Amino acid sequence: MATEHTKLLQKQARWSHYVAHICSWLFAVLLLIFLTPLFAVLGILIKLDSKGPIFFKQKRGGRNGEYFIIYKFRTMYSDPVKEKLDIDVLEGDSRITKIGHILRSTSLDELPQLINIVKGDMAFVGPRPTVPSQTDHYSTYQKQRLLVKPGVTGLAQISGRNELNWDEKIDLDIEYIGRKNIRYDLYIIVQTVFKVIKSEGVYDRE
Repeated sequence: MATEHTKLLQKQARWSHYVAHICSWLFAVLLLIFLTPLFAVLGILIKLDSKGPIFFKQKRGGRNGEYFIIYKFRTMYSDPVKEKLDIDVLEGDSRITKIGHILRSTSLDELPQLINIVKGDMAFVGPRPTVPSQTDHYSTYQKQRLLVKPGVTGLAQISGRNELNWDEKIDLDIEYIGRKNIRYDLYIIVQTVFKVIKSEGVYDRE
């Protein structure tokens, strides 16, 4: 009897996960369609502000360590030497363009990751994806971050974002994975909106 009950709960959990995945995918598609005019305007502004592509594309380590290409609006001058893989970005960084400062402070640079959600590379909520030079050398503890799809936002993003050090982010991401459910994801999304409005934790601390 207990075994049958356990199987039923597992079946319900799998069904709930499947429904949540479909709903997230559909929502991402609808957002992409709705935001197409905004994408066009931002693309024009980026091109007028500096030379280079509209999108910043970079290889990241995703679920189970599989690689994928992440999409962002370009916020830096198109110079590989100056870009330095788009990491360790401080406020007032000379690598950032004028429109790039606006995109970063409003988190609009992250919008193209809706494409990653539609492609199945990312989710709305999860640990932020990092570069292979980090994910390929994770410790056993850190590899727990790769048990779920990386997210556009996550627990670390609403708890300090770039003001946190690396170990703090890892701990929060693993805490999130242990508590992951639809209600908790919605809570993180709502809190993210408030953080974006306040422009908190946009840049790395020195």
